[in-house]
Amino acid sequence: MTICDAIKGKSLLSFIYHGHPRIVQPHTYGIDEKGHKALRAYQIGGTSDSGRIPAWRIFHEADIKSLTISTERFSAPHHEYKRDDKFFATILCQL
Repeated sequence: MTICDAIKGKSLLSFIYHGHPRIVQPHTYGIDEKGHKALRAYQIGGTSDSGRIPAWRIFHEADIKSLTISTERFSAPHHEYKRDDKFFATILCQL
């Protein structure tokens, strides 16, 4: 199963990012203007350097460790979500 499968299935993702465990609702996956694959997700659990959770975040795929796609699902896109995210030069998949 891939990140795009998780987005299409509205499955939660868990992983380690910059030393912090994260639980997120994935919304958009693509390639940024620098050519890096990245994920826009709404973090609902775990920890972060900022301490702000829940919050929107960008995660660069190269820095994601121990990715697990959960059987737990979320019901709908977050109410602040906007399709066709301008952060991405190319969108590979989105809600």
